[in-house]
Amino acid sequence: MEKTFQEAMKDRRTYYAIGESSPVSEERIRETIEQAVLNVPSAFNSQSARVVLLFGGAHQKLWSIVMETLRSIVPPESFAKTEEKINSFAAGHGTVLYFDETETTNALMEQFPAYRDNFPVWAQQANGMLQFAVWTLLEQEGLGASLQHYNPLIDDAVKTEWKLPQSWKLIAQMPFGKPTGTPGPKEFLPLDKRLTVFH
Repeated sequence: MEKTFQEAMKDRRTYYAIGESSPVSEERIRETIEQAVLNVPSAFNSQSARVVLLFGGAHQKLWSIVMETLRSIVPPESFAKTEEKINSFAAGHGTVLYFDETETTNALMEQFPAYRDNFPVWAQQANGMLQFAVWTLLEQEGLGASLQHYNPLIDDAVKTEWKLPQSWKLIAQMPFGKPTGTPGPKEFLPLDKRLTVFH
């Protein structure tokens, strides 16, 4: 029985141990992400979020780019731990790349100068909502994921590799796959410190 969105939201965790298999087809994954892209809200209906979905060789290429980029800046004596972490992401089934189309955001800044400083913030908020929606929907499909941020170190190489517009700003990377391990316990602050209700 498929999880409800609320159940998936509760079960959504950061999975570092993922494998290359998937309980659902790549077509199903694509359709699921399409619905998130279509329906997640954005300020002024800007729809500035862009998503690139990588499978197979493209997924492997991304983590090869990350590996070689970090190899050039991480001291050799410290690289083994970094290599292990990158390999754990590469072991997955695919990766979701999240971008902001800065031309859209910049145009709104010019069009509505009174809100100028807010538009980059709102674009990040909309992108964050999209990331959360996709992450939860992947959980609903039986996939584990994590959210990574190797930008801006890999931005130029990623845009060159997949011939993406220079106006796309890389926000995050989400490797996913069938969970091969269980995350540790998660601690929660008391709700009365995080939620206040007035009547």
